[in-house]
Amino acid sequence: MCVNCIRNEVDITDGIPKQATLHFCKGCERYLQPPGIWVMAQLESRELLTLCLKKLKGLNKVRLIDAGFIWTEPHSRRIKAKLTIQKEVFASTILQQIFEVEYVVSTQQCDECTRLAAQNTWKATVQVRQKVEHKRTFLYLEQLILKHNVHKDTTNIKEARDGIDFFYGQRGHAIKMVEFLSSVTPTRYKTSEQLISTDIHASTSNYKFTYSVEIAPVCKDDIVCIPKKLAAQFGNIPQLLLVSRISNSIHLIDVNTLNTVDVLCTVYWRHQFIALASVKNMIEFYVLDVEPLGPVRGKHVLADIHVARMTDFGRNDDVYICRSHLGAILSPGDTVLGYDLSRSNFNNDAYDKLDRTSLPDVMLVRKTFPARRKKNKQRQWKLHQLGKEVDEMLPRKQEQARIENDMEMFMRDIEEDPEFRSTINIFKNANAAANENAMVDVNEEEEEEEEDFPEISLEEMLEEIKINDDGPDDDAMMEED
Repeated sequence: MCVNCIRNEVDITDGIPKQATLHFCKGCERYLQPPGIWVMAQLESRELLTLCLKKLKGLNKVRLIDAGFIWTEPHSRRIKAKLTIQKEVFASTILQQIFEVEYVVSTQQCDECTRLAAQNTWKATVQVRQKVEHKRTFLYLEQLILKHNVHKDTTNIKEARDGIDFFYGQRGHAIKMVEFLSSVTPTRYKTSEQLISTDIHASTSNYKFTYSVEIAPVCKDDIVCIPKKLAAQFGNIPQLLLVSRISNSIHLIDVNTLNTVDVLCTVYWRHQFIALASVKNMIEFYVLDVEPLGPVRGKHVLADIHVARMTDFGRNDDVYICRSHLGAILSPGDTVLGYDLSRSNFNNDAYDKLDRTSLPDVMLVRKTFPARRKKNKQRQWKLHQLGKEVDEMLPRKQEQARIENDMEMFMRDIEEDPEFRSTINIFKNANAAANENAMVDVNEEEEEEEEDFPEISLEEMLEEIKINDDGPDDDAMMEED
């Protein structure tokens, strides 16, 4: 037979459906890939074409040569594909044929969007708590979550009195959050589950899982008194130490010898200790003299520093001589924050057993810039924040001043510690730059006061990405008009 007669007698598209249905979720704009996988695919993309071809059952019996889309109106809910196939019909005779397949797009809500549509529905939750007086740890944790995009799978984020609650549609996403928290902070967690429903015929059950994560109640710049047994494990280091840094372990430093120890998370929960005093208990001291003693360890230089309380400066002659690790950054005339141990009373059993004659009167922590703080100058940078839902029982009006103070202290930590701000994302503040250009020039005295202030350079700031929904050419057309 000739080619035309073969085409009239034989139809190689027999057994291949000419019409099929695609299930599309409007909420997340994903297509259903049987049996239960939802995939992202743009119109006329390779992913969508692959999904369409998998819908055709008889393609495994023929050879697919070419496949492509035929343009249709986006609102028509129809997708047309043109396929070219080949098949051997007789001995050494291969027939090629082109045909069209029409797909009807049917809307169907995926499981995740179904849970989102219903209120207060979640599969797993992570409750993060820390029993401290401030929110600085959660402010830093929030920036780490934003930088690493760990919150992408959350269905809701709620702010509680002592922490944050993260809600998830899948248990695996909650486990990933717990693992991330354990990698950046010293934590421990407990798991609980609640039976929601059960099917006795299929032997299946539906549970809700709760992960209660507790962060160690110790923060940077706190002073701690570690147990005597733990101090012996670290080579009989003094029990009264300063917290220099917090990661997945607690970094402590002895300001008298510059010796440092790292308390692992597992070690801390076996030998727990709390902070004797936090940042809110620090007072300002005026530096009178600095005498370096010689030992240097990294950025720390051991020195004897003569200081006087700012409240007593000019009123009496009380001068304290303390040994500190800040010999490299302090000079006479500076202002430094520290703890006045001679006038403090701590309710701690381990501290009460210490020899008071060997304890320092003052423990210096970090340099501060009071002259710069008095100026109402807007910062050239800003931070992004998570979209949190505030707890209804939280007394926002009473605690608003405390929250603003914690945020201000956190921003000062970012400005004064380059190593600290290198772990988070900082964005340029366009509004502050515009306001600075409109302000009058400051006088020479103010410029001298700002010379040693650690400003954040433009290289450390990121450009904020703005998405224009109107299209790329709308702004240009408006300028031309």
